[in-house]
Amino acid sequence: MGAVRIVIVGGSFGGLTTAYELRRHLSPERAEITLVAKDGQFRFVPSFPWVAMGRRRLEQISFPLAGPLANKHVGFAQETVTGIDTASKVVSTDAGDHPYDFLVVATGHRSANEAVPGLGPFDGPGHSPMSAKETTELAGAIQALLADPGPVVVGAAPGASCIGPVYELAFELDHLLRRRGLRHQVPIRLLTPEPFLGHMGMGGAGTIRQLLEGALEERDIAYRTSAAITRITGESVETADAAPTSSVCSIVIPPLAGVDAVASSPGLANPKGFVPVDDHYRHQAADGVYAVGVAVALPPVDATAVPVNFPKTGHMTEQMAKIAAADLAARLEGHEAPTDELSARCILGMGDRAAYLAVDPVRPPRNRIPSVSDGRQWLIAKMAFERAYLAFARRGKLVPTALGW
Repeated sequence: MGAVRIVIVGGSFGGLTTAYELRRHLSPERAEITLVAKDGQFRFVPSFPWVAMGRRRLEQISFPLAGPLANKHVGFAQETVTGIDTASKVVSTDAGDHPYDFLVVATGHRSANEAVPGLGPFDGPGHSPMSAKETTELAGAIQALLADPGPVVVGAAPGASCIGPVYELAFELDHLLRRRGLRHQVPIRLLTPEPFLGHMGMGGAGTIRQLLEGALEERDIAYRTSAAITRITGESVETADAAPTSSVCSIVIPPLAGVDAVASSPGLANPKGFVPVDDHYRHQAADGVYAVGVAVALPPVDATAVPVNFPKTGHMTEQMAKIAAADLAARLEGHEAPTDELSARCILGMGDRAAYLAVDPVRPPRNRIPSVSDGRQWLIAKMAFERAYLAFARRGKLVPTALGW
């Protein structure tokens, strides 16, 4: 039997982890693996808030994909996917076609900024850190704020699933302004669709609610829950249930949708553009198709007054990628690999310290009481993990840690 053809679409955590894991399971003689991504750089997305605040440069948290993939005998095509034909098993790009026997969709998300009028940053006054380009633009807006201080709103739109960065950005901005002696000139208000602080799309976890309430209150950061942001202007942020909140710099996390190529491919995605999968991250209908990371369709944990969607962190994406890769390799041998519930381990930057949260599983009820703590030691751990992850990934390896992230 000849080598099977495996195509991976996406070059972030899901795609890179899947490529490394598949090659660990399958030799080059057994599997021809090609990773297709429109960006030739891997970006360590968890550090985007630090880039926005000037604590990191984008090049410090990036590296080219081609070299590490070549070292693992994985082909790399820097191309933009235009469509996926699951019947013919072909991935089409702006440069040609890639036939496959197995496909792993790890495309991440499209930011649905259009859900909130004025949520730019390139066609409106709002700012968002959901891509490298947007984060660079936000970094410029933060510098402008330092030169001409005024009120700030940090928040998330209805239907958002990436809530953690809202807290990180508020805390990091507070810390930056205090260091510059400008905090007294910049009221910060946090607007979240969550029914309570720390819900984060997973129904809350342990004492994270109390930790966040105390941290915001001691920093004089006003907050409002169940806030439905409806519009952003150059002077304010409007919500469905209250008067406009003054803001000269509005940072809002948008809801997410599937990328256009996935959303428009017949039989591949649900109406929101996400891929329905089983507990091995195999497509529920399309033969030979897997999906991992933000591209996966996962239902919310509960119904809330303002919609909050299920979170998908980098750590969770890696778990999905490992489960999918193991199952794909097992099926080539005629059996099925084991699977497991997703857990979450994350460190939330807070400026001069950080908070650690461990949840197992993510979706309640849970086997273990969640671990929640904060302190400078977690900030040091977050910085160390960033460096370690990038160093290992550049060499075609994943960080061997039980801590998670």
